Amino acid sequence: MRNVIRTLHLSVALVAAIFVVILGVTGSIMAFEPELDHVLHRSLWHVDPQGQPLSLEQLAAKIQTAYPGEAISQFYVSGAPDLAARIVLGGKLLYVNPYTGAVTGQGAAGPDLLAQIHQLHLRLNWMSKPALGKSIVSWADIAMLFLLATGLYLWWPLKRFTITWHLSTRRRWLDVHAVTGITVFTFLLLAGLTGALIGFDNLTQNWLYAITSSQPSRPTPHTVTPTAAGMISPDRAMAIARDAIPGATPFMLALPAKPGGTMSIRSHFPEDLTPGGRSRVEIDPYSGKIVFAEGSRSAPGVTRAVILNRAIHTGDVLGMPSKIVMSLASALTVVMAISGLLTWWNRPSAR
Repeated sequence: MRNVIRTLHLSVALVAAIFVVILGVTGSIMAFEPELDHVLHRSLWHVDPQGQPLSLEQLAAKIQTAYPGEAISQFYVSGAPDLAARIVLGGKLLYVNPYTGAVTGQGAAGPDLLAQIHQLHLRLNWMSKPALGKSIVSWADIAMLFLLATGLYLWWPLKRFTITWHLSTRRRWLDVHAVTGITVFTFLLLAGLTGALIGFDNLTQNWLYAITSSQPSRPTPHTVTPTAAGMISPDRAMAIARDAIPGATPFMLALPAKPGGTMSIRSHFPEDLTPGGRSRVEIDPYSGKIVFAEGSRSAPGVTRAVILNRAIHTGDVLGMPSKIVMSLASALTVVMAISGLLTWWNRPSAR
């Protein structure tokens, strides 16, 4: 039985190793994606605090004076006193000083390095066939879970916790493989399980809703009717969103993408450590009526479970300490892959 498990472990590892390494390397970088973005693009992000920031309406007026004829589609509020706000208009992402309205710079026209790493982790950066890329990544995650389970089975009889440096080359690499694996086993298991739930989210979420006999929140039917007064101001929309979900801070406003659409506002509670937030409000852009509001604290149980699952997977669940741990665990998959390959390469039959 042990020989069969060893053969299966080796066979799956040789096939899936490259994908597991890709997930490990990209995952270790993505854990600090916002922080790296601020460092790599410091000239765009950094501003000197100067009292009270301008309102969104004031920022919009300054931007539309500088870019006449181009419509604003999104606002991103500054997340800290020394960080720029962002405004999307005409397909451009502008970084804006929230105190003066001056444009500090423009984002790249196409995906930058961090965006490409993000897509490599999600779907192998296979943008022409994103569903297939996501499917490959999801099954690579399943392969990693299989390697963790069979690796634990193979490790258990000897329970190696130290590296024996003075024996053969193969033994040294085998010890490195075993010690690294058991050290990060728990964290990689968490990453693998949560990643599988994300990778097969359509299946798993439907299954969770079915077994709990519950349904996701849905917007109430509503028809948007334009008025002569025009749309409400972005500041008014943010205030409505703040009142709709008390305790949550709105940070992103998307204006209607087409006639009859709603204003969409994203918010986050203090415990929502993920950059994207997990609370959403949809507002009629003319009347200000709330069409949909769901906070991460009051969402259906399955939705809250999905939010928690993603926070565990990304390392956001406990903030910087958990991000460091998950990043290191992901990076050590490279050590596991290389040491496993070298153990196989130095096997007696190879020599």
